[in-house]
Amino acid sequence: MSTESTPLADLSADDVGIAAAVAARPSVGVNFKGVQRHFGDVAALAGLDLEIHPGELIALLGPSGCGKTTALRILGGFDHPDAGQVIVGDRDLTKVPANKRDMGMVFQAYSLFPNMNVRDNVAFGLRMRKQDKTVRGKRADELLALVGLSQTADRYPFQLSGGQQQRVAIARALAIEPTVLLLDEPLSALDAQVRHQLRAEIRSLQLRLGITTLFVTHDQSEALSIADRVGVMHAGRLEQLDTPENVYRHPSTAFVAEFVGAMNRLPGRVGDGDEVQVLGQRLKLRNRNERPAGTAVIAMLRPEGITAVPDSAGSGEVVERTFLGASVRMSVKLDDGQLVLVEAPSHADAATIGQRVGLRILAESATVADPTP
Repeated sequence: MSTESTPLADLSADDVGIAAAVAARPSVGVNFKGVQRHFGDVAALAGLDLEIHPGELIALLGPSGCGKTTALRILGGFDHPDAGQVIVGDRDLTKVPANKRDMGMVFQAYSLFPNMNVRDNVAFGLRMRKQDKTVRGKRADELLALVGLSQTADRYPFQLSGGQQQRVAIARALAIEPTVLLLDEPLSALDAQVRHQLRAEIRSLQLRLGITTLFVTHDQSEALSIADRVGVMHAGRLEQLDTPENVYRHPSTAFVAEFVGAMNRLPGRVGDGDEVQVLGQRLKLRNRNERPAGTAVIAMLRPEGITAVPDSAGSGEVVERTFLGASVRMSVKLDDGQLVLVEAPSHADAATIGQRVGLRILAESATVADPTP
């Protein structure tokens, strides 16, 4: 039995147009206003302010316990805040039960009914809304066409791959014509190749439908690749909300700098004006935070923000070299014993293990943290 699916890009314009017309509504915005949620002494959300623009896909990213899933559950109506408001469009939904919120939700677990075929699984929400059998069958077929699974309508979940089951779950969430789509780590149970393919298809689908979407994940590559904006959360607070490029290249806090991507921690010192001195160079300082000139800090720099130049009189030696395909990552041991990660394009003339090198910073600015006591 074949388990292949039709990629969204291969669907006919008619299929996509019909399904989009059925599944999409005018986009609405979402606004969390000072939302708080406590579990005992733990603040899962400590006054969350978050605005999602109509038709936007926001990814909430952060470690376990940071509050991202609590925010999604509160938006879906599966949990309720201790304080604050949740506004969707022009409606205050703070106290509205989940079944009255008109939201589509896709979980990490597929949660398909094993005794129903794919068509009936997709149409289940319409059945609960007392839709006519003919109408819900037609709607289910249109949504299955949209996610590239028309050929699986009469199969049962156990006959599908994990990626196909998650596509069915997405179609089911869209069948009720939700105003907002909620995705709770929907790809974490899939293998890497399927996960990569499906996240691209989710993004394509979301753009086609123009549906406002909140995507929760702990996977940095997912968040950076799929979202219009990424919200990095820590201890119930939103540390930074920005484009994927700015979150990666210009982290506004030390936590964001360390959590997103590989990062060097290099000793530095705050200079006059908004600058920091690192490895003998001066960089713009992103987060001075009232630190006076002369304050010792830890400057955070990406491996690709530093270059290693072969130099017999250089300050370090290459002790490890790893080929990563498009790039080469090197570990340089400085004379004081500190290790610095350097990443360069693989087509460049990278230094070899045992070679002395000098380090030069390519980055123009750095985020700093206070030294650990």
